[in-house]
Amino acid sequence: MQSTVLDITLQPGKKLYFASDFHLGAPNHADSLRRERKIVAWLDSIKTDAQAVFLVGDLFDFWFEYRRVVPRGFVRLLGKLAELSDAAVQIFIFRGNHDMWMTNYFEQELGVSVHRNPVECRVRCGAETVNFHIVHGDGLGPGDYFYKVLRRVFENGLARWCFGNLLPADVAMWLAHAWARNSWQSHEQQAKPVFWGEQKEWLLLYAKEIESQHHHDYYVFGHRHIELDHAVSAESRIFILGDWITLWTYGVYDGAQMQLKN
Repeated sequence: MQSTVLDITLQPGKKLYFASDFHLGAPNHADSLRRERKIVAWLDSIKTDAQAVFLVGDLFDFWFEYRRVVPRGFVRLLGKLAELSDAAVQIFIFRGNHDMWMTNYFEQELGVSVHRNPVECRVRCGAETVNFHIVHGDGLGPGDYFYKVLRRVFENGLARWCFGNLLPADVAMWLAHAWARNSWQSHEQQAKPVFWGEQKEWLLLYAKEIESQHHHDYYVFGHRHIELDHAVSAESRIFILGDWITLWTYGVYDGAQMQLKN
């Protein structure tokens, strides 16, 4: 999986913020709207010291952009992202497994940067350089072969074209949201996600594999809906950002250390 290299020079008094897994749109409009207002309030609270904000996937429970149409809703979040971008806060959005069908709307209208593959972010803080490896996290590490095949199918341009052109928009969006609701209900019936341990946590195993090839100080992921700050090696750590459904967690790097906050 090819990575994008990003260089940031952190200005004095500025910070980098990280959050993921908002899943806006689920499980219903009222609950999603309450969650969206909290997210917007958080973004408003960090706008004075944020140099960059990394939204690490699954902002929406489903997202699809037609060539001339975007989904209704989420205007508070979109407006706040546009406001931050206009104020010279860098915004980096990662497409997750629920919103992988983003195209160019966010880049053109909001002035943000959109990524699906890992980003290798080199952050310069004075004389020091700190290396981040950032990606949503789905389909990485060992196992889960069925999903990895399914991901290839959904990320194929033909699948996107068929969804956007062969189905009426209302029918397509109804089907997509019905699937997303079924997925949400299935997750609600399962046990709360937990850390699987050194030998089974596949994002940790993935981070260790990458670390054996090239050093990073911090590995940052979403997707797993757990809050994790754990050693990858003696000189690197993995951060899994939790979610904004039950945990309300985010990461912040202040030029000296990376930590998770609630």
